[in-house]
Amino acid sequence: QLQLVESGGGLVQPGGSLRLSCAASGFRLNYYATGWFRQAPGKEREGVSCISSSGSSTNYADSVKGRFTISRDDAKNTVYLQMNSLKPEDTAVYYCAVRPYSYCGVNADDFNYWGQGTQVTVSS
Repeated sequence: QLQLVESGGGLVQPGGSLRLSCAASGFRLNYYATGWFRQAPGKEREGVSCISSSGSSTNYADSVKGRFTISRDDAKNTVYLQMNSLKPEDTAVYYCAVRPYSYCGVNADDFNYWGQGTQVTVSS
């Protein structure tokens, strides 16, 4: 059974850090580009970051550049999103997703397999 499972979300104060994990089962993540997206209440889903299948190429939304870092551990079949200097506007449900290509896409429609999401809340 193909599955993506996100974990690591929670409640954190502004300025704090969290590391999200996206663990795959039933397939090898390193065959695919993997992206992180987020959706806040009343807003559209937006792309946060993406990493190519080789890990050699990454991209970030302007709103998270310099604060978030995407990485992959192929031995653990997991992609991570390290989030530092968190702000209240980062509050959202975070999803990971894969696309059947080695290179990253830009839009959510470019990704065809999604996890269930993990809640991140940044609040004092």
